Amino acid sequence: MAQYRIATIEGDGIGPEVTQAAMTVLREACGAGTLAFQMLEGGAGHYQRSGEVLPEETFAACRDADAILHGAAGLPGVVYPDGTEVGNDLHLRLRFRLDLYANVRPIKLLPGVLSPLRAFEGGGIDYVIVRENTEGLYASRGAGVVLRDEIASDSLVITRKGTERVARFAFDLAAKRNGAPKDGQSRVTVCDKANILRSYAFFRRICEEVHGDHPGIAIDYAYADAITVHMLKRPDFYDVIVAENMFGDIISDLGAATVGGMGISPSGEIGDAHALFQGAHGSAPDIAGQDVASPVATILSGAMMLRWLADRKNDAGLAAAAERVEAAVGAVLAEGRAVPRDLGGSARCTEVAEAVRRALG
Repeated sequence: MAQYRIATIEGDGIGPEVTQAAMTVLREACGAGTLAFQMLEGGAGHYQRSGEVLPEETFAACRDADAILHGAAGLPGVVYPDGTEVGNDLHLRLRFRLDLYANVRPIKLLPGVLSPLRAFEGGGIDYVIVRENTEGLYASRGAGVVLRDEIASDSLVITRKGTERVARFAFDLAAKRNGAPKDGQSRVTVCDKANILRSYAFFRRICEEVHGDHPGIAIDYAYADAITVHMLKRPDFYDVIVAENMFGDIISDLGAATVGGMGISPSGEIGDAHALFQGAHGSAPDIAGQDVASPVATILSGAMMLRWLADRKNDAGLAAAAERVEAAVGAVLAEGRAVPRDLGGSARCTEVAEAVRRALG
């Protein structure tokens, strides 16, 4: 039986609780000995203790592992001298050093979850946002200029290489899916502001070029402001959306809100050789240690991890385990066995994890 090394950083706030919950479910789904979780230091709390947010030994372990599972990072008031948050720097450093260029955010309405979009409460929301993860406006991180305390500027960077590879990732992903819920059409929507800025017009043009290699996939375009309306009015039209870093960041959280919120929204940061998986939510230090956080996002991120590993390692057993985890989460929520507080229930973090674990059995 194959064994996979999972570099695991619990992090801060609710990070340890949701990570342990996910590990419980993943062990049950995969069987004893399949996943070897290597517990590693990192995050804002570790920075307070040691002056390092990402120790070099943690980075080396992440680099050499088969995949990375991360809880959450960040604590109030723990910032660098320039005011930026220390916690965010943990996965940002991993992102850039491991070249995790595609941020993948599934937006799917799960069974038993009420959407604030009343027309879609019975289902019909199932798309993925692929956010370019290494450049765009966020490429200026740490390099922006504040001049005489009067002018601040950051540069938006779009490269051919960066856009080509994230566009190719998006089209390849669309080819593996079943199309948009509304019409079954496999479709990639390019989100930009090509009508205003040359950088985004360049982004769109390169996406069009990549589309030429995927004739079976439809291409669609939406300006970043307009898509926020369309995601609320006709979310069933979307299959895969690809966007520049900042726009992708913003619309991903909007999409999460339409399917129940950040507490049940998984994410993956994926490159050609490495991948990191974590819930899309933050560290929520105000509820840390109370066993009230929802572990659903981290559990579903773990399922994403299994699916990614299954593709890389050609391991059908991991793919089957991922499907079982997703089905178990859906069953628990649909039947009301253990509904977390952010979805209107009262189940504790450990109770949700145990209910999902039992549903797997």
